[in-house]
This record gives sequence, structure tokens and C-alpha cells, in this order.
Amino acid sequence: MESQKIAFFCWESLYAERVGGLANAATNLAETLARNHEVHFFTRGEEKDAEINGVHYHYCRPSGENIVRYCADMSRKMLDRFGEFDTQPFDLLHFHDWHVVDALQRLRNRETIFTYHSTEFGRNGNNFSNEWPFTEISRIERYGASIAKHITAVSTALRREAMTLYEIPDWKIDVVHNGIVPDHYQADVDPEAVKRRHGLDPDSPLILFIGRLAWQKGPDMLVDAAPGHLREHADGQFVFVGDGQMRRGLETRARSLPVRFLGRLSDAEYVSLLNASDIVAIPSRNEPFGLVLLEAWSAGRCVVASDVGGLSENIEHGTDGVKVRPHPDSIARGLSRVADSPEKALAMGREGLDKVKKEFLWGRVGERIEGVYRKLEKHDTIPC
Repeated sequence: MESQKIAFFCWESLYAERVGGLANAATNLAETLARNHEVHFFTRGEEKDAEINGVHYHYCRPSGENIVRYCADMSRKMLDRFGEFDTQPFDLLHFHDWHVVDALQRLRNRETIFTYHSTEFGRNGNNFSNEWPFTEISRIERYGASIAKHITAVSTALRREAMTLYEIPDWKIDVVHNGIVPDHYQADVDPEAVKRRHGLDPDSPLILFIGRLAWQKGPDMLVDAAPGHLREHADGQFVFVGDGQMRRGLETRARSLPVRFLGRLSDAEYVSLLNASDIVAIPSRNEPFGLVLLEAWSAGRCVVASDVGGLSENIEHGTDGVKVRPHPDSIARGLSRVADSPEKALAMGREGLDKVKKEFLWGRVGERIEGVYRKLEKHDTIPC
């Protein structure tokens, strides 16, 4: 593909405002494309504009009394920054998730790609289906799909979900999954020393959860699975890395169990703990892709994960992980199955690392997104 001038619009990035997995996905994709293209990344932050790993970052500071108004203001400010660099016009505009749909609306006549990294329904299920702002965010997600020239989703499951929710035609939406930089999640650590540093038993197996403590990620189901697992493996211990609105209730629920809540950790602390763990549990109720799966595999860890969404698509049950139903009893059985055979767990972790190297490196993902960009170019050459 010939070199293009590409604009990314995303409300988070690795080097300024960082909320979750979207920062990893969008930043790493931008850096991959920057090897062959001129890439500008419009996002939030207090920092001065900078070029990092070949990507030009342009920051704004939005405000607003609620999340919807905040994102509308962010889009307006992103557009102001965009105008500063559009004197030689951008060839392609790539918008990530609903936060930037107001900017997409203003630029809808340009060559636009809109990527679903998740949906509001997937994040909250039926819990908030009739409440504002969830209904408003869903409306924005639908509108973004209707006005974008083309759409991508990070898994086949998410593609189906978005098509069903928002009546997207088959021809308009492709799957381009996320990638990983495996080296970023590998560390040569002394597991016993890492466990001691976090107040854990150095001789007991460690089951690790990483993610938001929110309904979508299922941390409550893992807490409820702990007693069933401990009846079979009394020496097990659980650690939750991440924060969220469920934390206080979960801490109360787990008071009598060998469960620790560490909150947010630095990247270095997280990678050390990941490499010191024995099992990574991913008990999500809905998972559009599941970057934590690739992070665990990159560290050679065995995963026990819900048989949903991108997790279901990417895990080969019994070969590179164990898939379970999103229910405490099933999660407990899956954890015990892995704990019964540490050698098999190590083998599954190695298989996961091999799969990452074959299928999920960012270079391959970049080639796939370039294929989607070429569809826009071909569309432009078709006579009316």
C-alpha cells in the first residue's frame, strides 16, 4: 500500500490519558502503521504535542458535566487540532469507539473507518439497558456505524453483536483483531520473591485476575468460584489487579478467603506478578476480544477463561487454555482441572505463546487494517 496520511481519533493512548485496553490497541496499531505511513493521533492529555515511535500525538483537554457531554467537547477540541494539520489533507480518518463519533459526524464526507472495540450492551448487558447514559451511548454507537464509510470489529463475535444491535449490513464491517508485543509481558522473575513483595504466600499457587472490577469482566463470579476451588486445592490464593465500582462489595464478599485486591499497579509490577502467577483467570460475561488473554500467553501462562466472545474464538480448549461457562461452579472446576496438572498447565502456556507469535503480532494486524483501507480506495475508483 502506498504511503498515506492517516488520522487516528481515540480518547485514550499509552502516553497520556490511559483507561483500559483501548489505549494499548489503538497506540500499537498507530505505531505499526507509522512504519509505512504518516500517522497523527488526536487524543486527550495535558502534554505538549510529541512524536513518539513515529506517531505524531496531538492533545486536547475536554470538559463536561457528564460522559456524553465530555466526549462531545472532546470531539470539538480534537477537530480544532485536526484542522491545524489538515492543510495537506489527510487520506484516511480512523475513529475508535463511540467517544469520538461527534468528530466522525463532522468529517463524515471524508474517507472514514469506525472501529468497534466493544459495545455498550456488551459492557453492561441488561443491567442498564433502559437507563441514561447507556441508552444514549448505544444511540451514538448506532449512528457512528451508519455514517462511517467502513467499519471494523476486533472479533467475529463482536462483529455479529454490532450487526445485530445496529442493523449493519454484512458488506460494511470486517474483522481485524488486536495484536500484542510479547516482549512487553515477559520478565525473568523469582516467583517466590514477587509473591512475598505483595504479601502473598510464596509457596502457594497464585491465580491472577487482571481487569476492571465491573460486571462485564465477571470478578464476582471468580470470587464466588474460590470456595469451590479451595475445597479441592486448599493452598490456592487469588489476586485481583485492577479497580472499579465493584471493588468494595467484592472485598466484603471475600473477607474470609485467601483473596487480595491490589488495585492498579505500575506496568513493571503487573508484568512481574503476571510472570509469577500459575493461572490467569478471565471470567468475563462478555469479552469482545480479551487483550489480557494475549498478555497471559505472552508470559507463557495458562488461562482459564469464559467461553464467550473473542476468548471463545481464540482459545483451543485443552490445548492452549481451558474454556468454562461464565458461572462460578464451572469456573471452579476449570481452575481445579488446571491445578491438578501443573505440567499440563505449563504446556498450555507454551502453546499460547506459540499462537501469539504465529497469529497476533502487530505486523500481521497492520497488514489486515491496510487491506480495509484499500477497500476505501477501490470504492473511490468505482464510477458512479
